Amino acid sequence: MLSPFEYVTVLISIILGLGIAQIVTGLADIIHQWKQVKLYWPHTLWMLIVFFLHIQEWWNIYDLRLYEVWRLPTFLFISLYPINLFVLARLLFPLQSHETAALDYKVFYFSNFRKFFVGVIFTAIISGVENLSISSAGLEGILLQVLIVIVLSYVALKNIKQEWVHQVIVVIWILAIIVSIIINWDIWLIT
Repeated sequence: MLSPFEYVTVLISIILGLGIAQIVTGLADIIHQWKQVKLYWPHTLWMLIVFFLHIQEWWNIYDLRLYEVWRLPTFLFISLYPINLFVLARLLFPLQSHETAALDYKVFYFSNFRKFFVGVIFTAIISGVENLSISSAGLEGILLQVLIVIVLSYVALKNIKQEWVHQVIVVIWILAIIVSIIINWDIWLIT
């Protein structure tokens, strides 16, 4: 018999798996059409970031195993983050791949970064509310999310297209992931 945690995490895992499938499929499409694709390194790093966020969320869901009673509103709220990650994964790639048409990911990125950043902002807001309400983190537990919302909102609202701004944002994010892996090395354990 499934525990309540096992039951609710099945659907969350499926949603996360669909997002990962989007990223892996997009990567396979890039490899398949290698001669027609011009990569843009900040976009490629965003692919890695969104992939990492999917894995991190799947890993962190395990922390909810101690919840013995689940209510539908709680489940729906917890599902928002994986759903938003799926949308982010989908926004990373063009709607249709044209096997003969060239695809410049720099052009694609700058045509779509505002939509993508809005998705990242929603993800940060959901994460912050989840940290406050479910994980019982204090206000210090949402400082990163607040910073993400402020910076990306400004860039998206002002439609800032200077490459260096986008490059700095994505490099800082990658560095933050590396630092968080180092800091949480002994915390991110499943025993």
